[in-house]
Amino acid sequence: MKRILFVCIENSNRSQMAEAFAKIHGQGRAEIFSAGSKPSGIVNPKAIEGMKELGYDLTTHQSKSLDEVMKSLSLGEGRGEAFEYVVTMGCGDECPFIPAKHRLDWAIPEPKHLDKDEFRKVRDLIGQKVKQLLNSM
Repeated sequence: MKRILFVCIENSNRSQMAEAFAKIHGQGRAEIFSAGSKPSGIVNPKAIEGMKELGYDLTTHQSKSLDEVMKSLSLGEGRGEAFEYVVTMGCGDECPFIPAKHRLDWAIPEPKHLDKDEFRKVRDLIGQKVKQLLNSM
């Protein structure tokens, strides 16, 4: 089965929502993961609320590091392409290189300080991009 990894800095907003959308729309077509280069340790309450509006319970997610994800898959550095897709969410130089067959960078703005309406726009943009990715697989 193909693996998709969504990466942002804190793994509290963008990558968490991308993981959720991929689980909603992927319907078992891929194993879905998210991680952060500098995880905050929490999922942002705004992200939880925003996904709850769409019927998804983001409280089941945890903010985690890239190392945690790699260890959970029993993968170390230099172990080849563990992922079909690695999607960075606009974190620039703060997202390390992770081997993948396909690497995408979505320039998604960090929504944590946005008001509800602007946050929803970012959430919906992530949802659209995840659907496009899944449809292209």
